[in-house]
Amino acid sequence: ADSAWSVEDILTEDDEQDRVPLQKLKLLGESEELRGLLQNPHLRQLLLTVDQAEHKSSLMKKYMQEPLFVEFADCCLRIVEPPEKENILPE
Repeated sequence: ADSAWSVEDILTEDDEQDRVPLQKLKLLGESEELRGLLQNPHLRQLLLTVDQAEHKSSLMKKYMQEPLFVEFADCCLRIVEPPEKENILPE
C-alpha cells in the first residue's frame, strides 16, 4: 500500500495526449507570475481542497467558475503551452 506510484499508474493511453513533458513542468517553478499568484492564501486553499478531494472533476468544474482559479489555470497553460504567434506581421 505504501509503494511509490508513477504517472503511468494513473494515465491511460487515451490520456497520453494530456501529458506535459517534465521540461515544461519545470518552467512552472521558474515563473515569477505563477509565484505571485500562489502568494494568495485563497488560491492556495482552493488548490489544497482540490488536491485532497475525492471527486476532483466535479470540484474542478465548480472552481473553474472562480476568477482566481481561472487566472491560475490560464497562467499555467500559458507557461506549458505558449500561445502561437499567429497573425503577427513581420516588421
